[in-house]
Amino acid sequence: MSAQGSGAPGSVRLDVWIWAARLLKTRAAATAACRGGHVKLNAQAAKAAQPVRIGDEVRVRISGFDRVVVVRQLLSKRVGAAIAVEAYEDRSPARPTAIEAAQVPHRPRGAGRPSSRERREIDRLRGRD
Repeated sequence: MSAQGSGAPGSVRLDVWIWAARLLKTRAAATAACRGGHVKLNAQAAKAAQPVRIGDEVRVRISGFDRVVVVRQLLSKRVGAAIAVEAYEDRSPARPTAIEAAQVPHRPRGAGRPSSRERREIDRLRGRD
């Protein structure tokens, strides 16, 4: 058995890398995010034990916003913030300004569930195409 566990050589568990790169505060939070479907590896839903390799794109949904990073260095232990920043290339889209975030579509109380057409319009406004 290799020193890195059951993963392939040159890889680290996804939840361990997310925690070590300081994208989430605890490994338990990283595992829970994977289980909840908030983590994607190369545009595919990812499990916590999935191996991460250099060059992979990791997308983590944190507080309603996607954090998109490309793996530049494998980390299996938590490191300082200065070293952690060097382990990935951040490609996250800019967060919306307070004015843009405030433009959430409002549905009057008692209007019932949105129709399919209204739901598509709401999704389009929120950028979920």
